[in-house]
Amino acid sequence: MVAQPVWEPVGRVPTYELVLRRIEEQLLNRSLQPGDKLPAERELAVMLGASRPAVREALRVLQAQGILRSTTGSGADAGTVVMAAPSGALTRLLKVHLAVASFPLSDVVEARVMLERFSALGAARNAGDGFDRIGRALDLMDEPDISYDRFNELDTEFHIAIAECGGNRLIADLTVAIRESIRADIHRALAAELDWPVVRDRLRADHRQIHRALLHADGPLAADLLEQHIVDFYHHMATLRDA
Repeated sequence: MVAQPVWEPVGRVPTYELVLRRIEEQLLNRSLQPGDKLPAERELAVMLGASRPAVREALRVLQAQGILRSTTGSGADAGTVVMAAPSGALTRLLKVHLAVASFPLSDVVEARVMLERFSALGAARNAGDGFDRIGRALDLMDEPDISYDRFNELDTEFHIAIAECGGNRLIADLTVAIRESIRADIHRALAAELDWPVVRDRLRADHRQIHRALLHADGPLAADLLEQHIVDFYHHMATLRDA
């Protein structure tokens, strides 16, 4: 006897999500581009066959993501406009999603290594553009009796500065998002560190070696040192967590 199919109820999709998909389709196929103005809310509702509250909610979602900007009034600047979303909008969304996705630690390590190796190679080729920012972070890390709190901030600045010196905006944004998403995890690891001065000095030495390789335009060495630095620190974090 042939088994009969089991039909599960179809989940209801909120109307605003359908409106959101339609607008996203226009963005993805480049029918809507940065600087373009969307139809008025009432007109858009008629065009999409949706209610004004559904259209309004979809627009709010896109505004929160930094994709749209809406201003009231009747002048030339009034209405809803597609923004050329700054990098901050992308990293803000990514870091929150990464933080709640609970990726395995090994996945995070591999992603960081891949991205930061690429950035190190690019930064070395750029012959010092932006290296002052890296150096300032290192100098501030050398402050006597620096707290792990402050060190974590500067460590984040160090890695982000290298990513931004790499010359690839997307790689830099992905690096920033990953690093920011694990900031709290690194903070907890440092807070649990029983021999903070020793760990601090080891991290300082790693950073200085990476910086020297970049100053000498030795991208492969800088990339190798960054990879070893990241892997060693995560192994240390895992040891603390399992202790």
